[in-house]
Amino acid sequence: MIWGITLILLSIIAVPSLILAKKPNAKELLEKIEPYQGWLGIVFCFWGVWGIITAILNIGWLTTSPIWWITFLAGNIVSAVLGFMLGFGLINKYFLSKNDTAKVKAEELRAKIAPKQGKLGILGIIVGIWMIAASFFFAVA
Repeated sequence: MIWGITLILLSIIAVPSLILAKKPNAKELLEKIEPYQGWLGIVFCFWGVWGIITAILNIGWLTTSPIWWITFLAGNIVSAVLGFMLGFGLINKYFLSKNDTAKVKAEELRAKIAPKQGKLGILGIIVGIWMIAASFFFAVA
């Protein structure tokens, strides 16, 4: 359930225009979070990558709980991608600054994903809600 909640929170941060269209008074809260957005992105990127690794290591769940395993993997992929998008500036600064080829590849990847950030954010909210629901019905112990 924590995976779904964190994915929803990350997705809300990733699509501020969607939130502002519904609640104009949310602007102050989003402005307070903005300075920490890069760090939150890095944390969620690594959280998502860790979740992907966990899903792969627990591939045996496919035989007992395939819906939960697919949900878990999908949620962590979205989390890693959104985290990468939000934390790109800091990732570039701290992790890729000494490797020019990695920096170029990261720029190319970001250029491909950036136009889809809003859609990924909405997908993240949907998958996060599904992760919470699925954790009650399909999760393995």
